[in-house]
Amino acid sequence: MTSTSKTVLITGGTDGLGKAAALLLARHHYQVFAAGRSAQKRDELERQAHEERLPLRTLEMDVCDDASVQIGVELVLEKGGAIDVLVNSAGVGYMGVVEELRLSDFRRQFETNFFGLLRVTKAVLPHMRTRRSGRILMLSSAAALASPPTYGAYSASKRALEGMSDALRLEMHPFGVDVVLIEPGYIATNFQQMAKELAAPYVEKASQSPYAGVYSGTWTSSERARKKSHTTAEDCARVLLKAVEARDPMPRYPVTPLAKWLSFGKRILPDKVFDALMRKRFQVPRKS
Repeated sequence: MTSTSKTVLITGGTDGLGKAAALLLARHHYQVFAAGRSAQKRDELERQAHEERLPLRTLEMDVCDDASVQIGVELVLEKGGAIDVLVNSAGVGYMGVVEELRLSDFRRQFETNFFGLLRVTKAVLPHMRTRRSGRILMLSSAAALASPPTYGAYSASKRALEGMSDALRLEMHPFGVDVVLIEPGYIATNFQQMAKELAAPYVEKASQSPYAGVYSGTWTSSERARKKSHTTAEDCARVLLKAVEARDPMPRYPVTPLAKWLSFGKRILPDKVFDALMRKRFQVPRKS
């Protein structure tokens, strides 16, 4: 799927992994529409695209709003003529132990990471199905393969996304539409800063929580792993490009060494052994 005539819509396309993918695909002569909510980030990306003379433009889209998604998709179809590739990259992370995480935050987590991506996908599917052509890339996570402590809501949203994508891949096969999961692990982007801001109410109370040790062990381990990771957003973008251009794409593309290890480990290790490794990694001993 390599041609200047191919049009790509990227949700969450003005920041982090989505932005890196938008720039790389545009540099490879795809016509890219990068969607995002922040006017400032859209302007910054537009300026960069103009400086590099890239076939990239941005549009406002809130994946949690029906009207915004419908208007955005119609705009891309009008300006681009088609949507050959949809990259669903929008996402947020609410971190906290299951007992203490507010139900409203659980709902917000799913509204963006699952229902938001589903909303955009459903808006694009009739077009792709009618054309008998298209490719949908879902940005999942290594957290869909294993759920660390405090990641319950985030992991659940990504597992739901994977379950839906597995069914959709089979449903769209008769119509020539490919559905591909991209599974990154730790990659330094603005996602982490946003997650810290969303976790602030839980951080403030963590030291007084019965889960103080769980919070401390998880955050320490996660920060250490993040600092050790050498995978960049551009590395992830190159995997996305590979998935876009593959003649017969794989159902899943793990991105980081961690994601590859988890994918392999979950297949061969019994759950009890895997849990023991997770407890050791995140310093979660049983209380006496």
